[in-house]
Amino acid sequence: MMENAISDLPNGVAERIAQRTLAKRGAGYASEVRRLLDAALEVMRQCGTASRPRVADIVAAAGLSNDAFYRHFPSKDALVAALLEDGAERLTSYVAHQMDKESTPEGKICQWVEGILSQTREEIASTTLAVLGNAGSLGEGLASDRHSASAPLAALLREPFAELGSADPAMDASLVAHATVGKISDYLWQRVSPTRADVDHIIEFCLRAITPRPNSTTRERP
Repeated sequence: MMENAISDLPNGVAERIAQRTLAKRGAGYASEVRRLLDAALEVMRQCGTASRPRVADIVAAAGLSNDAFYRHFPSKDALVAALLEDGAERLTSYVAHQMDKESTPEGKICQWVEGILSQTREEIASTTLAVLGNAGSLGEGLASDRHSASAPLAALLREPFAELGSADPAMDASLVAHATVGKISDYLWQRVSPTRADVDHIIEFCLRAITPRPNSTTRERP
């Protein structure tokens, strides 16, 4: 009788315990993924563009097992795609923080350009190049990852472009982001850093790329 009474009770306790178990497992899995991403970045940095590390190299550096790797990634390409996405999120967060320091739309655009071009600094460029070198096998997926990198960066430009009188802030921001990210790729593969004149030229390009609304004029950068 007691057994029947218990089985008829709501499953609130069981569900809560199950949710706690899942939460703990989820936190552990997130830690595993972070270790794999960080280890992959370091191993790729060490290998540079001369060679591509194996899954075994990454797993060893992370101090994890092959089972842990394949629990989260079906292949090394999937890991590289995750690295590209992770890098894009970090860069977007950094650029947004820099833009928040400015009060004018022109100033925000300047910070946007400066923030993105920071990826060409020597201490960052070598690691970025190594990841891009490993992404070479992604094929069509790489084009998608380039879009995923430029899309959040473009979103940061929509508000300042709108303030400056853009007729289509989303389109103008998308075009500028694609052009700027593409130019950064040129700098990286040529292993050169933009000069101050180059940076100013890109800023001017971004400001002048705005398609003005009818009967409006784009303000000049001070």
